[in-house]
Amino acid sequence: MAEKLRVLFDETDIREAVKRLAAAISKDFDGEEIVFVPILKGSFIFASDLVRQIEGPVIIDFVRAASYGCRTTTCGEVTLTKDLETDISGRNVIIVEDIIDSGLTLRSIRDIFLARNPRSLKICALVDKRARREIEIEGDYVGFTIDDGFIVGYGIDYAELYRNLPAIFVREEE
Repeated sequence: MAEKLRVLFDETDIREAVKRLAAAISKDFDGEEIVFVPILKGSFIFASDLVRQIEGPVIIDFVRAASYGCRTTTCGEVTLTKDLETDISGRNVIIVEDIIDSGLTLRSIRDIFLARNPRSLKICALVDKRARREIEIEGDYVGFTIDDGFIVGYGIDYAELYRNLPAIFVREEE
């Protein structure tokens, strides 16, 4: 079965969203240190662009959580396969996510982090996809909101492919 990619957000759209998010975060934290925690693998490109726009001290650590495999829908279970190396107790923490979809992964990571007593805990997501939300969770900083569609590009994959695309595309079956 062939597939078609349709541009949803181009490079200019993404660059402007990243600048807007970084400005809001920088204003809210007003020079305070922030620990950014991108969720691997999908958010690494977004996080890289985002932290370079932040005004103030930045620490970066990573977690990796698995919930999709090579399917287009979540399996309902979240497994943390790489944990933080940084102690977040008493610190400002921002979880960086490529896409909020079902909410399962993000809620699991948020709950794990809250138990570690950060000073503050926020969520920054490039894309908030509302249609398949199973868990009530919202991003504090959101680049784009969409209803539905399977998207790829700018770090977001399908079966580990398409992460390298410079824009975000809707993947459609033909």
